[in-house]
Formats: sequence, C-alpha cells, structure tokens
Amino acid sequence: MKKVTPDELADYVGKEIGVSEWVTIDQDRINKFADVTEDHQFIHVDPEAAKQTPFGTTIAHGFLTLSMLSRFAVDSILMLDGVKMGVNYGFDKVRLSAPVKSGKRVRGRFTLMSAKQKIPGQWALKYAVKVEIEDEDKPALVAEWLTMQMV
Repeated sequence: MKKVTPDELADYVGKEIGVSEWVTIDQDRINKFADVTEDHQFIHVDPEAAKQTPFGTTIAHGFLTLSMLSRFAVDSILMLDGVKMGVNYGFDKVRLSAPVKSGKRVRGRFTLMSAKQKIPGQWALKYAVKVEIEDEDKPALVAEWLTMQMV
C-alpha cells in the first residue's frame, strides 16, 4: 500500500493507483469458500457435472471473486499517513461480468474515483475496481468500492 497524506489525495483522484499481484483461484480455494458459505452448487464443486455446462469446468462463486478485493487491496490501494483503522464501507456498484474458471489467475486494478473527508479524521475513498482474468479480455468483475479510513 502506498502511504499518502490527506492533502495528497486530490492528486490521485481519477488515476489508476495500483494493480495487484496475480492470485490463482484453484479448486481447493473454491471448495473452501463453498464450505464457509454453505453454497455447494454443482457448478462450483462438482468437476464432473460442471464439464457438462457451457463453462466446461467448475467456476468460482461470484462472491468469492468479490471477496478477493480485500486481498488485492493490500497490493494496490492508498493508505493515509497516520491511519488508525480502515474498513470496508460497501459498494455503489458491483457487476459479475465473466466467470472465473477453476485454475485461472486473477488480479485487481484500482482507480481512485473520489476522496472526501466525512468528519475530521474520517476519509471516504471510492475506488473503481476491475478484476481481470489472466489471458481473457472480459473482466470477472467491475465495482465501485467504498472504503473508510480513520486518521
């Protein structure tokens, strides 16, 4: 994470501020996510049945792809100098635009859309995020992600 002062935030609005490392979404990760969320739909956890679908293999849960934003953020987002705590504040938009097939690698690409001080020492940061699938043109996910940092 790149450290910046609150005064520097305006310089980053409208700019791409980071791209994460690639992360493999393998069947083990998908199965563990299915166990945690109790979503064992065959398209995610049954490779033999999933072969019969248009995808030809199992795919990650959309919510698994979405949850990876936290991991991608470690490599990519801005951190305010003197931050005491940062939290997920929600989303203005989330679209799951392409499935992530088991074994594929994904990464997050972040652009700072806005940065506003809500109250003294509390900053709302809005990111445009795209989750790219390696060697594919269409992203897995596009979102407008809201975070809050307290300094």
